[in-house]
Amino acid sequence: MKKRLSKYLLILLISGTVAYQYLRSDYKHWIDADKDCQDTRQEVLITESLKKVVLDEKGCKVISGRWYDPYTDKYFTNPRDLDIDHFIPLKEVNRSGGYFWDSERKKQYANDLKNPNSLIAVYKGANRSKSDKDPSDWLPPNQNYHCQYIKIWQEIKQKWELLMDEKERKFIDQKNRDCQFDS
Repeated sequence: MKKRLSKYLLILLISGTVAYQYLRSDYKHWIDADKDCQDTRQEVLITESLKKVVLDEKGCKVISGRWYDPYTDKYFTNPRDLDIDHFIPLKEVNRSGGYFWDSERKKQYANDLKNPNSLIAVYKGANRSKSDKDPSDWLPPNQNYHCQYIKIWQEIKQKWELLMDEKERKFIDQKNRDCQFDS
C-alpha cells in the first residue's frame, strides 16, 4: 500500500531524529525588492565592493568591483568568482526551524539585506565547500576568521530564532571558550 506524501511535508525518522523536506525553491531568493532591476545578489555585490562597481549598460548587473572574502582572506575583482553566501545556509535554516516558517518569512530570510552579515560575497569555491554545513562540520579556510565566523553564526541564529542541534551547540561552546583565550 503506497502512501501519498505531501509536497510540503516529508518526515523521515533517522536514528530518532526528525528531518524535514527541504526545497530550495521554498526560499525565494535573489528578488528585486526595490524594483531597481538589481536583484539581491547585485545589491550585495554593490554594497560590499571596496570600490565603486561597474554596472552593465542597463545598470542592473555588476560586471566588476573589488571584494574582500573573509573566508579565504583574498580579494576579487570579478563577480563571477563570487557566490553570495547565506551565512546560515538555507538548508541549515530549514533544519533549524525555518521549515515551519511561512513563505514570506522564508523569502525575507533568503533576501535579508538589513543585516550586513546575513548575505556575504565570498569566493565560490569556499561557499560550495561549505554547502549546508554548520560550524561543527565546516569552518572557513582563513583560520583568523573562525572566531568572528562563530560570533556571526550565533547572532544570525538568535535573530531568526533558529535552533542548534547538540553537535553544533557543543562545538560552538568549545569554540567560544577557545576564542576567549585568543583575544
